[in-house]
Amino acid sequence: MNDPNLGDLYQSVILDHNKTPRNFRQIDDASGTAEGHNPLCGDTVQVWVKVEDGRIADCSFKGNGCAISKASASIMTASLRGKTVAEADQLFQEFHGVLTGMESEETRLPRRLEVFRGVASFPMRVKCATLAWHALREAVEKDATAE
Repeated sequence: MNDPNLGDLYQSVILDHNKTPRNFRQIDDASGTAEGHNPLCGDTVQVWVKVEDGRIADCSFKGNGCAISKASASIMTASLRGKTVAEADQLFQEFHGVLTGMESEETRLPRRLEVFRGVASFPMRVKCATLAWHALREAVEKDATAE
């Protein structure tokens, strides 16, 4: 990310999703929900997921936190709708791998998630970017155990 224009674009995407988060609402008939908290910076998130026939039919979140935390939750909910639970888990693994520097050579994130690749340079911010993802994973697991 040596191109300053690319850095500006990434920053503007994160700021846009922070200011106007997508899917910032509760799902009343959710099949699973979970909460996450990052004590290092005070981020809190609650995630709702509705799984139908093994696919994420809907997902949403509410919470308070830094721009990276809120933008990540917003982009996550938009990225996972319509995916199978297995596809969502694979995307979580890839996203987490990129942010923690553990990705494989073949890892290519969807374009909308690429904006977070730079977070890997700031280890204290990785938890911010992955908080909602961990909560969603827990919500899906709770839904699976209820079946």
